[in-house]
Amino acid sequence: MSDKPILTTNFGQPVADNQNTQTAGPRGPALLQDIHLVEKLAHFNRERVPERVVHAKGSGAHGTFRVTGDITQYTCARLFSQIGKETPVFVRFSTVGGESGSADTERDPRGFAVKFYTEEGNWDMVGNNTPVFFIKDPLKFPDFIHTQKRNPQTNLKDANAKWDFWSLSPEALHQVVILFSDRGTPDGFRFMHGFSSHTFSLYNAAGERVWVKWHFKTKQGIKNLHPTEAGRLAGADPDHAQRDLFHAIERGEYPKWRVCLQVMTQEQAKTFRWNPFDLTKTWPQGEFPLIEVGEMELNRNPQNYFAEVEQAALSPANVVPGIGFSPDKMLQGRLFAYNDAHRYRIGTNYAQLPVNAPQCPYHNNQRAGSMRFDGNGGGGPNYEPNSVPGTPAEAPQFREPPLPLGDVAAWQYSHRDEDDHYSQPRALFELMKADQQQLLIDNIAGSMKDVTQAGVVVRQLGHFHKVHPRLAAGIAQQLGVAPAAYGG
Repeated sequence: MSDKPILTTNFGQPVADNQNTQTAGPRGPALLQDIHLVEKLAHFNRERVPERVVHAKGSGAHGTFRVTGDITQYTCARLFSQIGKETPVFVRFSTVGGESGSADTERDPRGFAVKFYTEEGNWDMVGNNTPVFFIKDPLKFPDFIHTQKRNPQTNLKDANAKWDFWSLSPEALHQVVILFSDRGTPDGFRFMHGFSSHTFSLYNAAGERVWVKWHFKTKQGIKNLHPTEAGRLAGADPDHAQRDLFHAIERGEYPKWRVCLQVMTQEQAKTFRWNPFDLTKTWPQGEFPLIEVGEMELNRNPQNYFAEVEQAALSPANVVPGIGFSPDKMLQGRLFAYNDAHRYRIGTNYAQLPVNAPQCPYHNNQRAGSMRFDGNGGGGPNYEPNSVPGTPAEAPQFREPPLPLGDVAAWQYSHRDEDDHYSQPRALFELMKADQQQLLIDNIAGSMKDVTQAGVVVRQLGHFHKVHPRLAAGIAQQLGVAPAAYGG
């Protein structure tokens, strides 16, 4: 008699035989009455939920955030209420453009998404390992992502599409320079910073609001891969970052990040020399220094990848009292798009999944829908206001102070009217050492050599020339383009 538990069907019936299909006689066809066979095959056909359109390849871990700095002057969020306070977190790292089976070492931004399970609900900080992005308007996001995916005819990655789009979108230059530097191929997830990239806001108990950017500074130090090594690992160990993170935590080498923020007052924002909500630009740390808030440590691996990482659903729309949004156009678009993507990908009731559910009491009037995991509210009313004792009611004390949005009349402002897409990429290029500059030139030239549309190359070189003549000249020389062609 085995001491193992009895194998059952999904509905608890014992399975007598898990090795042989029921047939009509020893050699006859299979019988539809073999409900165990039907259940196994039907479930197998549905084991994969649709992969994320972006950030499909990811890794995750659990951990803790601990407050080390007092920011109660800026926020009434209770997770920051006292030094030493700890909050459980879940973090998902990812590449952006590749499919779920792609290599961890591809040249790509890295997603850096943190779910804080606070006593007031979940706060999700959904960012990247870069402080800026390629675009500043959500209307362009589907087009941009299409350029990073596969050509609809060849089903191959398309250098023409990438560089054509970038050459027509000069606001992408800052992120392009970062992407093609050594920061575009980080050595795993432990050795990179994380950023909110977007501007968010904090407000305190008095209703005073400030604008903030979040920074997660790795305590392991920055480590990046040379393109040659990144390419080798893509073939030899495409799961390099996943393997490194999992085994480091298993060994007890818990990765840590120093959590900081930059603060800008509303008055400073009104007179700042560029749009402080522009996702393609950073705030100078000399003017807005980093303020330490806490430390994040990852110290527990998931027990099941699908349940805890693949089904993890993070969204910048998830904030708690004391944390708010900003007029950043890209952020405003993401507030809709992320939760909508989760509803499509893993179902209406995705928030009930254990990795997504709040770890504090929660009460709402949402009912029914596919895959409801609890009692569906029992016999309680699903409307409010009501006169039923003991039912959830609104709480005006948590009302957020007004969010200044400027002129709220319908307005299609052209980002092309802002022509300074070059000064911040130029400052970044000049900050690089000579070998880093050469690596950037080599990486860009290596990517652009596959562009077959000559006009795209010339147009993009014109943008690089405005960033820095030496950058454009180095790339043009490798591509065999004369300086006169792009205005050099």
